[in-house]
Amino acid sequence: MSLADALAGPVDQAARALLGCHLTVGAVTVRVTEVEAYSGTGEDPASHAHRGRTKRNAVMFGPAGYAYVYFTYGMHYCMNVVTGTEGIASAVLLRAGEVVGGLAVARERRPAARTDLDLARGPARLCSALAIGREFYGTYLLDGHLTAPDGPAGEITTGPRVGVTGAHDVPWRFWIAGDPTVSEYRRHIPKVR
Repeated sequence: MSLADALAGPVDQAARALLGCHLTVGAVTVRVTEVEAYSGTGEDPASHAHRGRTKRNAVMFGPAGYAYVYFTYGMHYCMNVVTGTEGIASAVLLRAGEVVGGLAVARERRPAARTDLDLARGPARLCSALAIGREFYGTYLLDGHLTAPDGPAGEITTGPRVGVTGAHDVPWRFWIAGDPTVSEYRRHIPKVR
């Protein structure tokens, strides 16, 4: 099955297909090691499209293969790959990866990283290493930015999503078992007022 076909399928299957893929932006390439799936309106309260289409999430409604980039906490960009059927929102958050090309450039962009394994560990760090910002929103990824792995990514593990208040126990976080670039799991704890 081609990567395009996999991305057009159900979001949890698309998430698995993204593991091991290479994402190249400019001079840096990252091998995707961890992702999270988010389905469309109504059924997934953790999804940005849960309450319907907005200017911010419009690209999530398809077609598959486009970048959904958003700004979070007033300081970081995160990127999702749009999946599924056009008209029904779903996307996969790229949570972590290993820099496999352009290591020196990634180090310049992430001087605070303690080790090379930390360069793209976490969704905001991944975007920073790749210099992905708001201008990347809506970019078609299957024309050279995102490529399928040469072979199986390895054993895939699944567990709860990170940092979401709704549907946090849905096991739609997927990662390559034992990969040292996978981010540390932190369950969201709501603030008591």
